[in-house]
Amino acid sequence: MKVHLVDGTYELFRAFYGVPPAQDDQGRPVGALRGLISTLVALVREPEVTHVAVAFDHVIESFRNRLFAGYKTGDGIEPDLLAQFHPAERAVAALGIVVWPMVEFETDDALATAAARFRDAPGVEQVVICSPDKDFAQCVVGRQVICRDRRRGTDRDEAGVVARFGVPPVSIPDWLALVGDSADGIPGIPGFGEKTAAAVLARYLHIEAIPDDPALWAVEVRGKQRLAASLSERRADAALYRQLATLRTDVPLAERLADLEWRGAPRDQLEALLAGIGALELCNRVPRWRAD
Repeated sequence: MKVHLVDGTYELFRAFYGVPPAQDDQGRPVGALRGLISTLVALVREPEVTHVAVAFDHVIESFRNRLFAGYKTGDGIEPDLLAQFHPAERAVAALGIVVWPMVEFETDDALATAAARFRDAPGVEQVVICSPDKDFAQCVVGRQVICRDRRRGTDRDEAGVVARFGVPPVSIPDWLALVGDSADGIPGIPGFGEKTAAAVLARYLHIEAIPDDPALWAVEVRGKQRLAASLSERRADAALYRQLATLRTDVPLAERLADLEWRGAPRDQLEALLAGIGALELCNRVPRWRAD
């Protein structure tokens, strides 16, 4: 079997910006909800999809905001999108899919935890993390755990991680710490671009193994004296940025593997929800129903 783990927050954002806006009869925004349900129905219609879970950021802030004031917040999110966050969780539950709403942790942590927990479970052939977010590259294991960009129809296994980032999955948090990640509010270390960080980490794997003295560097990169000085002055920052970029695998998820099996959508629940958002036609695409 394959276990499909879906980045619900990403899918909701994608739906919000990818489908026309719409309102229900009370004037509440529902366009992203329609798009989200549509893409998840398409997912469960795929023959290989048997076990599924979707994680959401129930709130935007997490424990990382207490570690670093510059970490991402909900500032700047469109109000009509934010208004659909909690209804999105109810919509996925109405499809009969396991939902993980994150408060202390983030969506990424829930999926990383599930990938680590279920990848070696009996009968699991592959774990598929459905998200293009580069943070998930650290979760990839050979072809046992892969990342899938459903919009582009592409997969990234361990060889693909190395081809894209120049480092193996184990070095992705270090790479993000050096390069930075504007989406998460991680500044990075001045002077380090993607290629430079990849060249150095391909040799040393982790930041703490990079010597302070550039004369000891066993890799030739342009401006290594300047880079070594920049990193030496900001070792504490680099360690913090790596902590922020490292996905947690200890989220207390209650579900067992068997709980993730998709047995169909509860008809009454889903029909009521779809009627409320003006999307009853989606019922015709649901491949399987179950009694509540």
